Amino acid sequence: MKTMYSLSQLATMLDSNAQAMADYIVPMGMVKMGDDAKLEVSGVPSEPRELTPIGHGQLGETLSIPKPYYDLMRASDPALLATNVNRRISTKPNERKLVRSLRGEYRAFLSDRYQRIDNKEVAEVTLNVLAGIPGVQVRSSAITESRLYIRAVTHEITATVKGSRQVGDVIAAGVHISNSEVGMGSVSIKPFIERLVCINGMVRDDGKLRANHVGRRADESIEGLLSDSTRRLEDEVVLRKVRDVLRHAFDATKLQQFADKLSATTQQVIEGDVNGAIEVLGPTFGLQVSEKSSVLRHLISGGDISRWGLANAITRTAEDVDSFDRAVELETIGYKLIDLGGDQWNRISRAQPLKIAA
Repeated sequence: MKTMYSLSQLATMLDSNAQAMADYIVPMGMVKMGDDAKLEVSGVPSEPRELTPIGHGQLGETLSIPKPYYDLMRASDPALLATNVNRRISTKPNERKLVRSLRGEYRAFLSDRYQRIDNKEVAEVTLNVLAGIPGVQVRSSAITESRLYIRAVTHEITATVKGSRQVGDVIAAGVHISNSEVGMGSVSIKPFIERLVCINGMVRDDGKLRANHVGRRADESIEGLLSDSTRRLEDEVVLRKVRDVLRHAFDATKLQQFADKLSATTQQVIEGDVNGAIEVLGPTFGLQVSEKSSVLRHLISGGDISRWGLANAITRTAEDVDSFDRAVELETIGYKLIDLGGDQWNRISRAQPLKIAA
């Protein structure tokens, strides 16, 4: 299971980010891009500022500039990009946006209806609830440019995957909490399992809670944003749901039901060429060349060519990637493989091309 911060490091980073962020509600007419692709917002000090890749992507989407063209101009001709951006801005000068900044960069360009539920709020609620649950340990946490992640498990609620090549293959119940301050995802709590023999993690993509960051239209101007106390009152509705879901997240019966589902996959083996199955798996789930190589290596070293073994090879590959965000995606792909219908699994097993609906 990939990790980035200890709990003390997480707390330090959350405090630091909370003190260094600022938000502005502005009409588009107050926004201008310079020839160096930096963004100017009238009335905001320390101008101009760099945009993060996420900020650039959201600005381009807001202005209906195709991403390939936007990215090409940004890399090869930023002055031409600025001409395009400023021309498109001039067509919608009164449309209001929430511009989020952190440490001198504009990191998000969002709707003025975006409800700012910040990582520190989510972490405080999450950790307070988890602290009161017997046996729960926070196993992993991270803050990336796009999301906050917290994973917690308890070894007091376990189940055995029967039929596994690994004798005593025990999984433990857990939760995967995520949030995005920059419009890259809702507040989410998903079931999570930890495989005790290797500490692999699997994120189940059947989350109990998904609360979107959509609220009332903000009335503030560039000179003043909602006070922390007012914002906390508005956020409390979502945070109350987080508390309620977390308190009931560790369910022994549901873990056993999932273990039974996993047990069935231990008998479903790759029937054709293993390399061919990995080649079909790649485009099916968007695996990169290096990731397919890692999956194959871990599959062979694990000595288990069942569907369960392949899922574990995928989740183990999450340890090999640099990006924490991508690691979470790979841990979720492991679950998606388990959740495939029989016909879809057979196509992978027999190395037949397969497409999965988005």
